Amino acid sequence: MVYGPTVLFALGEGAVLPVIPVIAADLGADVAVAALVASALVVGQLCGNIPAGWAVARIGERLTMVIAGVVALAGVVGMALAPSLGLFAVAVFLIGFCAAAFGLARHSFMTTRVPLAFRARALSLLGGTFRLGMFIGPFVAAGLLSLFGDEHATIWFFGGCLVATVLLVLLGPDPERQFVGPPSTRESPVNYTEDTGEPVTGSIPLAANDRGGAGAGVFRTMWRHRRVLSRLGLAAASLSAVRSARQVVLPLWGVSIGLDGQTIALVVGISGAIDFALFYASGQVMDRFGRLWAALPAMLLMGVGFIALSFTHDGDQAAMWFAMFAAVLGVGNGLSSGILLTLGADVAPRADPAAFLGSWRTLTDAGGAVAPLLVSGITALASLAVATGIMGVVGLVGALAFVRWVPRFVPPAR
Repeated sequence: MVYGPTVLFALGEGAVLPVIPVIAADLGADVAVAALVASALVVGQLCGNIPAGWAVARIGERLTMVIAGVVALAGVVGMALAPSLGLFAVAVFLIGFCAAAFGLARHSFMTTRVPLAFRARALSLLGGTFRLGMFIGPFVAAGLLSLFGDEHATIWFFGGCLVATVLLVLLGPDPERQFVGPPSTRESPVNYTEDTGEPVTGSIPLAANDRGGAGAGVFRTMWRHRRVLSRLGLAAASLSAVRSARQVVLPLWGVSIGLDGQTIALVVGISGAIDFALFYASGQVMDRFGRLWAALPAMLLMGVGFIALSFTHDGDQAAMWFAMFAAVLGVGNGLSSGILLTLGADVAPRADPAAFLGSWRTLTDAGGAVAPLLVSGITALASLAVATGIMGVVGLVGALAFVRWVPRFVPPAR
């Protein structure tokens, strides 16, 4: 009941993602417009985080997920039956909007109910459920396309996953009532009584820590916690940007050095497999040694990996270097699994964190949404190698930001 709805939603979303540009092209879009339609999913998720935080704070995780599932079903029907490209893009945006509600509902649930001693492992497992869906979903889509020969089959598969998700949430036991907040959440490792941004060294009672909660409203919560959002939140956004850039740069790099589609898919698939295999290791490291021990190696690996890759484009062994650094980026991304979820939970108000998490996830999703645009713009102005090197610099700057702000806002738990 805790992980099942997220797995089902991610599986359906992962299956439908590869066919969105294909269906957009069938409706008359060129390559650029098809890419824009596909990005509507990310834009929808970005726009949905703050409303999802408001909904979770007011009506609870369970009801929010049910409503989001029903609305996403309407989006699936719209995708399958859309007579025009505009309506298809709106349906894709709507599904992304609802995806934010599923992600935030479980993030909020884990924040308030998982003991601090194994919070990172639980949230890394939650992050792993998204990776599982995105890893298996394309293979499901390939099987459906082989069986039915129609891209719309994957859309109806997503609809089936949504129906199963809504039924599971409605008919299964309610985790919100089964699992009360653990005693360890009665104290918070972060002092946000006034959120002065000064170093934090101790814990405070729950009553003092709730002042920025959802009852204060989403935008008031953003303002009250503006210092942590503008510091640690921007560091988290840089990690999200580097992750997103990896998904864009690797296929483009393969095309740029003249590899065929099958080879590119194989290299990217191996990188994704390494990423998926390491998702639980990140939680183990964070729980045992601290958040920085996972965040810093992940950012350094991806930053150095991008910078090193940027110097190999015109070399004699460009394909070999591409495969090697794709694996390095996969390791770095795998080690970062659950970090953004865990840091958001660490710095959120304890009693009702949904409003804060909506702001936190908006920042991180914005980093992921901006990165592809940045890569595209720099490539148009200079070259793909320059864009790749700049994303590596973003990774190294983000690593320095984590070193500066994680010890200040997320001290070791007592």
